[in-house]
Amino acid sequence: MQIEVSRDVFRLAQVFTISRGSRTEANVLTARISDGAHHGWGECVPYARYDETLASVEAEIAGLPDVLSRYSLMDLLPAGAARNAVDCALWDLEAKRAGKRAWELAELAAPGPEITAYTLSLDTPEAMRAQAAENAFRPLLKIKLGTPDDMPRLEAVRAGAPKSKIIIDANEGWSAEVYAELAPHLVRLGVALVEQPLPAGEDDALIGLERPVPVCADESCHDRASLPALKGKYDVVNIKLDKTGGLTEALELRKAALAEGYGIMVGCMVGSSLAMAPATLVAQGAMVTDLDGPLLLAEDRDTPLIFDETGVHPPKAALWG
Repeated sequence: MQIEVSRDVFRLAQVFTISRGSRTEANVLTARISDGAHHGWGECVPYARYDETLASVEAEIAGLPDVLSRYSLMDLLPAGAARNAVDCALWDLEAKRAGKRAWELAELAAPGPEITAYTLSLDTPEAMRAQAAENAFRPLLKIKLGTPDDMPRLEAVRAGAPKSKIIIDANEGWSAEVYAELAPHLVRLGVALVEQPLPAGEDDALIGLERPVPVCADESCHDRASLPALKGKYDVVNIKLDKTGGLTEALELRKAALAEGYGIMVGCMVGSSLAMAPATLVAQGAMVTDLDGPLLLAEDRDTPLIFDETGVHPPKAALWG
Protein backbone atom coordinates (compact mmCIF):
# COMPACT_ATOMS: atom_id res chain seq x y z
CA MET A 1 0.00 0.00 0.00
CA GLN A 2 1.46 3.34 -1.04
CA ILE A 3 0.70 6.59 0.82
CA GLU A 4 1.45 10.00 -0.67
CA VAL A 5 0.85 13.41 0.89
CA SER A 6 0.61 16.76 -0.89
CA ARG A 7 0.09 20.32 0.23
CA ASP A 8 -2.81 22.14 -1.42
CA VAL A 9 -3.84 25.78 -1.15
CA PHE A 10 -7.34 27.11 -1.78
CA ARG A 11 -7.96 30.84 -2.02
CA LEU A 12 -10.74 32.17 0.20
CA ALA A 13 -13.54 34.24 -1.26
CA GLN A 14 -12.80 36.92 1.34
CA VAL A 15 -10.65 37.41 4.44
CA PHE A 16 -11.77 35.05 7.21
CA THR A 17 -11.28 36.30 10.77
CA ILE A 18 -11.83 34.69 14.16
CA SER A 19 -10.67 35.82 17.59
CA ARG A 20 -7.26 34.15 17.02
CA GLY A 21 -6.42 35.84 13.70
CA SER A 22 -7.18 36.21 10.00
CA ARG A 23 -6.44 34.24 6.83
CA THR A 24 -6.84 34.65 3.08
CA GLU A 25 -6.30 31.02 2.05
CA ALA A 26 -6.87 27.49 3.28
CA ASN A 27 -3.73 25.38 3.55
CA VAL A 28 -4.61 21.68 3.59
CA LEU A 29 -2.90 18.32 3.30
CA THR A 30 -4.21 15.67 0.91
CA ALA A 31 -3.43 12.01 1.60
CA ARG A 32 -3.65 9.58 -1.32
CA ILE A 33 -3.53 5.83 -0.75
CA SER A 34 -3.15 3.23 -3.48
CA ASP A 35 -3.14 -0.56 -3.44
CA GLY A 36 -2.02 -0.64 -7.07
CA ALA A 37 -5.51 -1.11 -8.48
CA HIS A 38 -7.60 1.35 -6.49
CA HIS A 39 -6.99 4.80 -5.04
CA GLY A 40 -8.52 6.63 -2.09
CA TRP A 41 -7.99 10.12 -0.77
CA GLY A 42 -8.73 12.31 2.23
CA GLU A 43 -8.04 15.85 3.38
CA CYS A 44 -7.05 17.40 6.70
CA VAL A 45 -6.35 20.87 8.03
CA PRO A 46 -3.49 21.00 10.56
CA TYR A 47 -4.48 23.39 13.33
CA ALA A 48 -2.00 25.47 15.33
CA ARG A 49 -4.40 25.53 18.30
CA TYR A 50 -3.61 21.82 18.71
CA ASP A 51 0.13 22.25 18.04
CA GLU A 52 -0.17 20.93 14.50
CA THR A 53 1.71 22.23 11.45
CA LEU A 54 1.78 21.11 7.84
CA ALA A 55 5.26 19.68 8.44
CA SER A 56 4.41 17.85 11.67
CA VAL A 57 1.32 16.24 10.16
CA GLU A 58 3.24 15.24 7.03
CA ALA A 59 5.85 13.59 9.25
CA GLU A 60 3.17 11.64 11.14
CA ILE A 61 1.74 10.27 7.91
CA ALA A 62 5.21 9.52 6.48
CA GLY A 63 5.96 7.35 9.50
CA LEU A 64 3.08 4.95 8.87
CA PRO A 65 3.77 1.36 7.78
CA ASP A 66 2.94 0.05 4.31
CA VAL A 67 0.40 -2.45 5.64
CA LEU A 68 -2.47 -0.48 7.12
CA SER A 69 -6.17 -0.63 7.97
CA ARG A 70 -8.59 1.77 9.62
CA TYR A 71 -8.44 -0.37 12.74
CA SER A 72 -4.65 -0.53 13.04
CA LEU A 73 -4.51 3.21 12.29
CA MET A 74 -6.38 3.95 15.53
CA ASP A 75 -3.39 2.57 17.47
CA LEU A 76 -0.71 4.06 15.23
CA LEU A 77 -1.75 7.72 15.32
CA PRO A 78 -3.51 9.88 17.93
CA ALA A 79 -6.74 11.72 17.23
CA GLY A 80 -5.92 14.68 15.02
CA ALA A 81 -5.41 15.92 11.49
CA ALA A 82 -2.93 13.25 10.31
CA ARG A 83 -5.15 10.35 11.27
CA ASN A 84 -8.15 12.11 9.74
CA ALA A 85 -6.65 12.39 6.27
CA VAL A 86 -5.47 8.77 6.27
CA ASP A 87 -8.65 7.35 7.81
CA CYS A 88 -10.86 9.10 5.26
CA ALA A 89 -8.57 7.98 2.44
CA LEU A 90 -8.90 4.39 3.67
CA TRP A 91 -12.70 4.68 3.71
CA ASP A 92 -12.60 5.96 0.13
CA LEU A 93 -10.25 3.14 -0.89
CA GLU A 94 -12.47 0.50 0.76
CA ALA A 95 -15.54 1.89 -1.00
CA LYS A 96 -13.83 1.72 -4.39
CA ARG A 97 -12.59 -1.80 -3.74
CA ALA A 98 -16.06 -2.97 -2.73
CA GLY A 99 -17.91 -1.08 -5.43
CA LYS A 100 -20.13 0.40 -2.72
CA ARG A 101 -20.65 3.79 -1.11
CA ALA A 102 -18.97 4.58 2.19
CA TRP A 103 -22.27 4.84 4.04
CA GLU A 104 -23.13 1.31 2.94
CA LEU A 105 -19.85 0.07 4.40
CA ALA A 106 -20.69 1.92 7.63
CA GLU A 107 -24.16 0.33 7.62
CA LEU A 108 -25.83 3.74 7.55
CA ALA A 109 -28.97 4.81 5.74
CA ALA A 110 -28.43 6.64 2.45
CA PRO A 111 -27.66 10.25 3.44
CA GLY A 112 -29.59 13.29 2.32
CA PRO A 113 -29.00 17.05 2.40
CA GLU A 114 -28.68 18.84 5.74
CA ILE A 115 -29.16 22.57 6.28
CA THR A 116 -25.74 24.00 7.08
CA ALA A 117 -24.70 27.11 8.94
CA TYR A 118 -22.95 29.86 7.03
CA THR A 119 -20.17 31.59 8.97
CA LEU A 120 -19.86 35.35 9.32
CA SER A 121 -16.31 36.46 9.96
CA LEU A 122 -15.40 38.56 13.02
CA ASP A 123 -15.39 42.25 12.09
CA THR A 124 -16.78 45.62 13.12
CA PRO A 125 -20.50 45.73 13.93
CA GLU A 126 -21.15 47.69 10.74
CA ALA A 127 -19.30 45.18 8.57
CA MET A 128 -20.98 42.23 10.29
CA ARG A 129 -24.40 43.78 9.75
CA ALA A 130 -23.56 44.10 6.07
CA GLN A 131 -22.41 40.46 5.98
CA ALA A 132 -25.64 39.41 7.69
CA ALA A 133 -27.83 41.41 5.32
CA GLU A 134 -26.05 39.89 2.31
CA ASN A 135 -26.73 36.40 3.68
CA ALA A 136 -30.13 37.02 5.27
CA PHE A 137 -31.67 34.50 2.85
CA ARG A 138 -29.76 31.71 4.60
CA PRO A 139 -31.74 29.86 7.30
CA LEU A 140 -28.76 29.45 9.69
CA LEU A 141 -25.95 31.91 10.34
CA LYS A 142 -22.94 31.31 12.55
CA ILE A 143 -21.26 34.36 14.06
CA LYS A 144 -17.60 34.41 15.00
CA LEU A 145 -17.26 36.37 18.24
CA GLY A 146 -14.95 36.06 21.25
CA THR A 147 -14.05 39.59 22.40
CA PRO A 148 -15.18 41.66 25.39
CA ASP A 149 -17.09 43.94 23.01
CA ASP A 150 -19.34 41.45 21.23
CA MET A 151 -22.76 42.80 22.12
CA PRO A 152 -22.86 45.46 19.37
CA ARG A 153 -21.78 42.81 16.84
CA LEU A 154 -24.57 40.48 17.86
CA GLU A 155 -27.16 43.26 17.73
CA ALA A 156 -25.89 44.27 14.29
CA VAL A 157 -26.13 40.74 12.88
CA ARG A 158 -29.66 40.29 14.20
CA ALA A 159 -30.65 43.61 12.62
CA GLY A 160 -29.09 42.57 9.31
CA ALA A 161 -30.72 39.12 9.25
CA PRO A 162 -33.90 39.35 11.34
CA LYS A 163 -35.32 35.98 10.23
CA SER A 164 -32.23 33.75 10.22
CA LYS A 165 -31.50 31.30 13.03
CA ILE A 166 -28.26 32.36 14.74
CA ILE A 167 -25.55 30.37 16.50
CA ILE A 168 -22.42 31.86 18.07
CA ASP A 169 -18.84 30.62 18.16
CA ALA A 170 -16.81 32.44 20.80
CA ASN A 171 -13.63 30.41 20.07
CA GLU A 172 -12.69 30.30 23.79
CA GLY A 173 -12.71 34.10 23.87
CA TRP A 174 -15.04 34.81 26.79
CA SER A 175 -14.78 34.53 30.55
CA ALA A 176 -17.51 33.10 32.77
CA GLU A 177 -18.41 36.67 33.74
CA VAL A 178 -18.76 37.80 30.14
CA TYR A 179 -20.89 34.78 29.29
CA ALA A 180 -23.18 35.32 32.29
CA GLU A 181 -23.59 38.97 31.35
CA LEU A 182 -24.42 38.15 27.72
CA ALA A 183 -26.69 35.17 28.37
CA PRO A 184 -29.97 37.10 28.81
CA HIS A 185 -29.26 39.02 25.61
CA LEU A 186 -28.58 35.79 23.73
CA VAL A 187 -32.08 34.67 24.65
CA ARG A 188 -33.57 38.05 23.71
CA LEU A 189 -31.93 37.97 20.29
CA GLY A 190 -32.98 34.41 19.57
CA VAL A 191 -29.54 32.78 19.63
CA ALA A 192 -29.97 29.00 19.36
CA LEU A 193 -26.50 27.80 20.46
CA VAL A 194 -23.23 29.07 21.93
CA GLU A 195 -20.08 27.24 20.93
CA GLN A 196 -17.10 27.05 23.32
CA PRO A 197 -17.57 30.29 25.25
CA LEU A 198 -14.69 29.65 27.69
CA PRO A 199 -11.14 28.36 27.17
CA ALA A 200 -11.02 24.57 27.27
CA GLY A 201 -8.73 24.63 30.31
CA GLU A 202 -11.06 26.94 32.22
CA ASP A 203 -14.46 25.46 31.42
CA ASP A 204 -15.02 24.09 34.94
CA ALA A 205 -16.50 27.56 35.48
CA LEU A 206 -19.52 26.38 33.47
CA ILE A 207 -20.48 23.91 36.20
CA GLY A 208 -23.48 25.30 38.02
CA LEU A 209 -23.71 28.28 35.66
CA GLU A 210 -27.17 28.88 34.23
CA ARG A 211 -27.25 27.98 30.54
CA PRO A 212 -30.45 29.47 29.06
CA VAL A 213 -29.02 28.79 25.59
CA PRO A 214 -27.43 25.38 24.85
CA VAL A 215 -23.65 25.43 25.19
CA CYS A 216 -21.56 23.35 22.78
CA ALA A 217 -18.11 21.88 23.44
CA ASP A 218 -15.68 22.38 20.56
CA GLU A 219 -12.08 22.73 21.74
CA SER A 220 -13.09 20.79 24.86
CA CYS A 221 -14.26 17.75 22.85
CA HIS A 222 -12.00 15.79 20.53
CA ASP A 223 -12.98 12.12 20.74
CA ARG A 224 -14.77 9.66 23.03
CA ALA A 225 -12.09 10.11 25.69
CA SER A 226 -13.23 13.74 26.07
CA LEU A 227 -16.78 12.90 27.14
CA PRO A 228 -16.29 12.26 30.90
CA ALA A 229 -14.86 15.77 31.42
CA LEU A 230 -17.85 17.45 29.75
CA LYS A 231 -20.50 16.46 32.29
CA GLY A 232 -22.32 19.38 33.85
CA LYS A 233 -20.68 21.88 31.50
CA TYR A 234 -22.07 21.31 28.03
CA ASP A 235 -25.31 20.38 26.30
CA VAL A 236 -23.95 19.70 22.81
CA VAL A 237 -20.68 18.38 21.35
CA ASN A 238 -19.12 19.61 18.11
CA ILE A 239 -17.73 16.68 16.12
CA LYS A 240 -14.98 17.67 13.69
CA LEU A 241 -13.08 15.00 11.81
CA ASP A 242 -9.80 16.88 12.20
CA LYS A 243 -10.27 16.53 15.97
CA THR A 244 -11.59 12.97 16.10
CA GLY A 245 -8.92 11.73 13.72
CA GLY A 246 -11.27 10.65 10.98
CA LEU A 247 -14.68 9.27 10.15
CA THR A 248 -14.18 6.03 12.08
CA GLU A 249 -13.86 7.75 15.46
CA ALA A 250 -16.37 10.48 14.52
CA LEU A 251 -19.11 7.89 14.07
CA GLU A 252 -18.20 6.28 17.40
CA LEU A 253 -18.14 9.65 19.18
CA ARG A 254 -21.55 10.48 17.74
CA LYS A 255 -22.98 7.21 19.02
CA ALA A 256 -21.44 7.62 22.49
CA ALA A 257 -22.45 11.29 22.83
CA LEU A 258 -26.05 10.56 21.89
CA ALA A 259 -26.14 7.73 24.42
CA GLU A 260 -25.05 10.19 27.11
CA GLY A 261 -27.75 12.70 26.16
CA TYR A 262 -25.70 15.28 24.27
CA GLY A 263 -26.96 17.06 21.20
CA ILE A 264 -24.79 16.72 18.10
CA MET A 265 -23.17 19.48 16.10
CA VAL A 266 -20.96 18.54 13.15
CA GLY A 267 -18.39 21.18 12.28
CA CYS A 268 -15.34 21.73 10.11
CA MET A 269 -12.13 23.62 9.63
CA VAL A 270 -11.82 25.83 6.55
CA GLY A 271 -11.19 23.25 3.84
CA SER A 272 -12.44 21.96 0.52
CA SER A 273 -15.35 19.71 -0.39
CA LEU A 274 -13.08 16.69 0.08
CA ALA A 275 -12.75 17.51 3.79
CA MET A 276 -16.51 18.00 4.19
CA ALA A 277 -17.57 14.88 2.27
CA PRO A 278 -17.07 12.27 5.03
CA ALA A 279 -18.54 14.63 7.62
CA THR A 280 -21.86 14.72 5.76
CA LEU A 281 -22.39 11.14 6.95
CA VAL A 282 -21.92 12.14 10.60
CA ALA A 283 -24.20 15.15 10.12
CA GLN A 284 -27.31 13.14 9.29
CA GLY A 285 -30.03 14.23 11.75
CA ALA A 286 -27.61 16.41 13.74
CA MET A 287 -28.93 19.26 15.87
CA VAL A 288 -26.59 21.63 13.98
CA THR A 289 -24.62 21.08 10.79
CA ASP A 290 -21.76 23.48 10.13
CA LEU A 291 -20.05 22.26 6.95
CA ASP A 292 -19.74 25.53 5.07
CA GLY A 293 -16.01 25.36 4.35
CA PRO A 294 -16.45 25.20 0.56
CA LEU A 295 -18.81 28.19 0.63
CA LEU A 296 -15.95 30.28 2.02
CA LEU A 297 -13.58 29.34 -0.81
CA ALA A 298 -12.94 31.04 -4.14
CA GLU A 299 -11.95 27.65 -5.61
CA ASP A 300 -12.68 24.01 -4.77
CA ARG A 301 -12.06 20.38 -5.78
CA ASP A 302 -13.37 18.89 -8.99
CA THR A 303 -16.89 17.45 -8.48
CA PRO A 304 -17.48 19.64 -5.41
CA LEU A 305 -20.29 19.18 -2.92
CA ILE A 306 -23.64 20.63 -3.92
CA PHE A 307 -25.10 23.37 -1.71
CA ASP A 308 -28.66 24.54 -2.36
CA GLU A 309 -31.78 25.60 -0.49
CA THR A 310 -32.12 22.10 1.00
CA GLY A 311 -28.61 22.18 2.42
CA VAL A 312 -25.29 20.47 1.82
CA HIS A 313 -25.69 17.26 -0.16
CA PRO A 314 -23.69 14.07 0.36
CA PRO A 315 -20.74 13.62 -2.03
CA LYS A 316 -20.89 12.03 -5.43
CA ALA A 317 -18.68 8.95 -5.81
CA ALA A 318 -16.35 10.92 -8.09
CA LEU A 319 -15.40 13.10 -5.10
CA TRP A 320 -15.23 10.64 -2.21
CA GLY A 321 -16.71 7.46 -0.79
